[in-house]
Amino acid sequence: MSNDGVNKGRRRLLIGATSAVGAVGAVGAAVPFVASWNPSAKAKAAGAPAKADISKLEPGQQMIVEWRGKPVWVVKRGEEALAALSSIDPGKLSDPDSEVPQQPAYIPNDADRSIRPDISVLVGICTHLGCSPSYKPEVGPQEFDANWVGGFYCPCHGSRFDLSGRVYKGSPAPTNLVIPPHKYEGEDIIIVGVDQENA
Repeated sequence: MSNDGVNKGRRRLLIGATSAVGAVGAVGAAVPFVASWNPSAKAKAAGAPAKADISKLEPGQQMIVEWRGKPVWVVKRGEEALAALSSIDPGKLSDPDSEVPQQPAYIPNDADRSIRPDISVLVGICTHLGCSPSYKPEVGPQEFDANWVGGFYCPCHGSRFDLSGRVYKGSPAPTNLVIPPHKYEGEDIIIVGVDQENA
């Protein structure tokens, strides 16, 4: 066979065009494949910080903010609630000084366990088996505690927490309720999921 009748320019054009179409096809197939490695918009939103306006919260009211698929309780504590907190005998609490770390380092280990004394921010999941305790702000005898001063009660197994999320002795829950990272943007906006120190 002889190569005398072969048009080399046409051959190069066909090879180049075929290579270009193949490259475009490979990139077109790779883009959705690589994009599938990224988290979905739903996953990004679930891990994103949650912002809430607390300006309308009255003393004794609770707001629930969802963060990372978990309920985060934002409770406005009035003067009576703060007085009740300070009246609790530390001997009745399992970890009154929050020695087991359940909160960011910038949260004080005092009776308030909060940046602002009037606002309590807690992950609403019992540290025993993951149930969701009920908010019981009423002071007075309850079926589960004759000397109740307000707080959270887990009906699943009977764990009791004060309004700062500190667990009472004799409760099945081993530790205090978790305080998520959070910060305030002015007086009325709270951002859950962002550290105050690293903001």
